[in-house]
Amino acid sequence: MGIVIGIDVGISTTKIVGLLDGKPTAPFRITAADPVTSLYGAFGKYLHDNDVKLEDVEHVMLTGVGAGYVKNDVYGVKTSRCDEFIADAMGARYESKINHAIVVSMGTGTSFVMCHGDEMTHIGGIGIGGGTLQGLSRICLGTSDIKQVSALAMQGDVKSVNLQIGDISAHPLPGLPVEATASIFARAKSDASKEDIAAGLIGMVLQTIGSASVLAAQGTDCRDMVLIGNLTLLPQCKEVFPALEKLYNVRFHIPKYSEFCTAIGAALAYKRMP
Repeated sequence: MGIVIGIDVGISTTKIVGLLDGKPTAPFRITAADPVTSLYGAFGKYLHDNDVKLEDVEHVMLTGVGAGYVKNDVYGVKTSRCDEFIADAMGARYESKINHAIVVSMGTGTSFVMCHGDEMTHIGGIGIGGGTLQGLSRICLGTSDIKQVSALAMQGDVKSVNLQIGDISAHPLPGLPVEATASIFARAKSDASKEDIAAGLIGMVLQTIGSASVLAAQGTDCRDMVLIGNLTLLPQCKEVFPALEKLYNVRFHIPKYSEFCTAIGAALAYKRMP
């Protein structure tokens, strides 16, 4: 059996992974001006960097919002498409080794997929994600470079812009410790530093996603959330999600290849094809 290539095609960024003997190999991403250029550039680079011949590729599996721009087989290799939500769930399940979880795909926006064994159901989403962080950072900080925003945030103090329960109550409220957030940006001053604003923006996006995923689990017995997507690479995740775990009595998991889970899932979906 040859290599199955899974490709998650975004509007400008494409992620690619090879599946050989059932194991993901050499994942990476590439950015270009448009999805078609990004896809073909990623595919060619994968073959070159890994010394893979075109005839060694058994199948190409595409997913993501940019996959619709590609109408034909990629470089003549048989090419199929996988629903993005299925790819999210399959990649997250494979990487986390958790069969019953809500998969939280933190992309431009955020989607939620309930995964229970082989049953995978898209249960909704919110319009807050990496796109939100980029847009607000562009307005408030003059940059949409997430790495730069994250570096600023590491020097900031989110308590300088957020109102905590302890700021409005002398005692913890039922189920809410004094350090829990009461209102995001409620303490922000007009002269707030860029560092504090950056910390507030990242905290707002991550807290909102985390809280929404908990709400998505209401009425179910699911207490595990698997986080995937580029936002999982933010160092602030190591602060925000453990705090939410304590608050809501849930478990957040970030797999090793969290940013590549959708591409991995697309490759895995090849085995499900009739």
